[in-house]
Amino acid sequence: MEVVNATGRRKSSVARVYVKEGTGKIVINKKDITEYFPSSILQYVVKQPLLTLGVVEKYDIKANIFGGGFTGQSQALRLAIARALVKINAEDKPALRKEGFMTRDSRVVERKKPGRPKARKRFQFSKR
Repeated sequence: MEVVNATGRRKSSVARVYVKEGTGKIVINKKDITEYFPSSILQYVVKQPLLTLGVVEKYDIKANIFGGGFTGQSQALRLAIARALVKINAEDKPALRKEGFMTRDSRVVERKKPGRPKARKRFQFSKR
């Protein structure tokens, strides 16, 4: 099997993933997943598509991530892995879609508006 690549995005994070057959090793920005995401919850989020299909030990994953924070990065990586798995085997798509891993979460931070302290917050109103 050749290397399959895919891209995932979430908030301002972009994850590029390269998947090939192997032993289940996940390397992110030249660091092991346990080093890059110390939180076990974020590691679980990244592995969710693999756990759903039961192929955790079957593929080696190399990822490049930039932008955003750790939550956005982990969810961008999850989307990229799910897309790569569908490229490898198209029959897996309904199972991943059912779990919600194939949908790009398009929510981003709303911009700050002029004359306001934040996007929607207003300065305190004073009647007198």
